[in-house]
Amino acid sequence: MKQYLCLTLLACAPFSTAFSASTKTHQLPAQNIEVAPAHLTTRLNWSVFPKPVYANEDLKQRDRAAIIRVTANAKGTITDASVEESTGVDQLDRILISAVKKAKVKPHLENGEAKAIIGYQAFNLRVKGNTPECDFNFDSKVWNAQSADKKTPFQYVSQPKLDLTSHELKQHDRKVKFNFKVDKHGQVKKVKIKQGSGIYALDQKVVEALRNSQISVKRTASTLWVYKKSNFKDEIQFKVNGCK
Repeated sequence: MKQYLCLTLLACAPFSTAFSASTKTHQLPAQNIEVAPAHLTTRLNWSVFPKPVYANEDLKQRDRAAIIRVTANAKGTITDASVEESTGVDQLDRILISAVKKAKVKPHLENGEAKAIIGYQAFNLRVKGNTPECDFNFDSKVWNAQSADKKTPFQYVSQPKLDLTSHELKQHDRKVKFNFKVDKHGQVKKVKIKQGSGIYALDQKVVEALRNSQISVKRTASTLWVYKKSNFKDEIQFKVNGCK
């Protein structure tokens, strides 16, 4: 009897093994999805600079500072903004985030291809005191010479619009030297800071003003019909007691 049972079990074993193998679940091959990493930077190149609007009440009557983490896609559109270092006031943090989301950055280029970007923007917010705050115009070296009818290598079609106040100088005179390229129509296309003011946000405001400007160049016999891309340079000084 025992021998009969053993033989029966052995006869069933191959069938069980085959059935088990035939019903085994097949796993799908792993899929690798490549996602291009965002370019990381500590200095964002703004095409439209954030402009937070706040009052002394928002600051709780004291100067505040914050750092906002910014994420933008390959087109320069802000896709996310979060607080890296808080002002200490939630409502004020939300004002900064809202301003950042309305701004726009210039995408980072690698081999001519635009990349998404992640960077950080610092904000220094000061209480408006009894000292009147004044605004600066774009009174660069070339613009002042142009306004005085002096000879210049180029002329601005109109004065670039600068959004800068005396408080942003942080009680020191500042100077910015820059180069820029224009297309055949004189539209500014690329700006490079050659000597910064020591305040990154201030330098970027100068860059923003230039990007929205246009210049004209006196035609010569060699450039009568075709105006080639060219490099130009200028500089601008900001004196603490010299704004208008």
